Amino acid sequence: MSASQLALRLALPDSATLANFHMGDNGALLHALKSDEPFIYLWGNPGAGKSHLLQAACHAAADAGDCPAYLPLRDLIATDPEVFEGLEAAGLVCLDDVDAIAGRQAWEQALFHLYNRVRDAGGRMLATGPAAPAGLDIRLPDLVSRLSWGPVFQLHALDDEGKMAALRARARARGLELSEDVAAYLMRRFARDPHSLFALLDRIDAASLVAKRRITIPFLRELLG
Repeated sequence: MSASQLALRLALPDSATLANFHMGDNGALLHALKSDEPFIYLWGNPGAGKSHLLQAACHAAADAGDCPAYLPLRDLIATDPEVFEGLEAAGLVCLDDVDAIAGRQAWEQALFHLYNRVRDAGGRMLATGPAAPAGLDIRLPDLVSRLSWGPVFQLHALDDEGKMAALRARARARGLELSEDVAAYLMRRFARDPHSLFALLDRIDAASLVAKRRITIPFLRELLG
């Protein structure tokens, strides 16, 4: 399998959808993701939901009959820049953590040329990073320019109320009833970023199925200590 075929076939979690992402103050970003905007760059702190949104955009594109590609660059950096070859045929290319290639000349050049090919093919590209394009350590000025071709959005973190609402909504989507008291208990005692909370919910869901018990505070005390 070629590098580009590998990128196209990377498995995406079924839980990543636009519908189950609690947008908070990011409504303009959601509108852009649902539009035909050809180039979008979004940035924010780890755990803010950047990967979820890219994966959700890929699911939406696949549902519409497209053939999207999701590339987690931090995981692919150990391969070869040839991973970008042919991806302009994907229709939608999602690049997660573009900062991972910063300072790597061959990768920066390859990504620059991919942007041009996607534009010429009439495709779409979404990219993420921890900072706006100008704040990355990318040495190729033309690549910084490409990353800024379309709208640049900062992904604003949810407040605690929004995180709790997102956690309870994710639980309901799984068929679980997470009471407000239980959600507050988790928020007080564990990492509060959505990524960590949702990973914790996965663990709790699996344990409750095995134990055949409702998710209550006593059960969580036994499970999580």
